[in-house]
Amino acid sequence: MKKLIWIVIVFAAFDFCLFSQNTPVPDKYGFIVRVGQQAPDFTIRYADDRKPEKLSSLKGKVVLLQFTASWCSVCRKEMPHLEKLWQENKNKNFRMIGIDLKESREKTLGFAREMKITYPLALDPGGEIFYRYAAQGAGVTRNIVIDATGKIVYVTRLYDEKTFSGMVHKLDEMLK
Repeated sequence: MKKLIWIVIVFAAFDFCLFSQNTPVPDKYGFIVRVGQQAPDFTIRYADDRKPEKLSSLKGKVVLLQFTASWCSVCRKEMPHLEKLWQENKNKNFRMIGIDLKESREKTLGFAREMKITYPLALDPGGEIFYRYAAQGAGVTRNIVIDATGKIVYVTRLYDEKTFSGMVHKLDEMLK
């Protein structure tokens, strides 16, 4: 009996080690992705009914993913700055996609109208996209800059002018 218990303990420990190695550990901001890694792929389903596309199909372009939600006051504070960034760069080799967390198509489209943004918003009704980038329970108001090769090159959490300015500088360098 003791031998059986030890065997069970050893296998349980082995399973735990395997599981913990495959489970990303969130950083202090709740990101489970890191600068320098390939951006996790997903299908972008736009709120305005344009044709869905894979993130990976945007290789060759600089991409800014903005995770947002209508109930998020910090998102609302940041969005006018993002709209300005979009207007300044939309005719370059650049795509910006807001990803609305856990809200309906109607709510997302109303949010875009209310905020007077013209960059596209995508739907993430179950949070599947968000949870490829951030831990369960992590908050929105985060941006992820992806270079033309598909690698993550800059991330932000919450809105502060210094960090946002750093992101804009990084984008300016990449879009020259």
